[in-house]
Amino acid sequence: MRYLSTMKLIRYAVAYVFVISGLMKLLNTETANHFIGLGLPYPEMMLHLVIILEIGCGILVLLNKCVRTAVIPLIAIIIAAILITKLPYLNSNLLQFAFYAKLDIVMLVLLGILYNRNQ
Repeated sequence: MRYLSTMKLIRYAVAYVFVISGLMKLLNTETANHFIGLGLPYPEMMLHLVIILEIGCGILVLLNKCVRTAVIPLIAIIIAAILITKLPYLNSNLLQFAFYAKLDIVMLVLLGILYNRNQ
């Protein structure tokens, strides 16, 4: 039986999350409207930019092409997601923030692994 390497599994998981996220923003009006309602400057332009980056960089990670370069915008996106959508939970308490940000933080760690591994 052939086993997948840890790095391949990390790449596949990261690619899955970002490609699906980008496709949902592209194809699902409710998801796109939620993004537009976050209060970002130039919300529609930002939506299109994030869609392109999530899908494009996610595919590059999946195909193991320019991984180190591709994860840089994904790291920026996940940090922005934490700051914009999760950080306000700190007003309630640390545990609530930790709960809502848990998957974003795991994704940030996985992106850091991919960035450091592909030097």
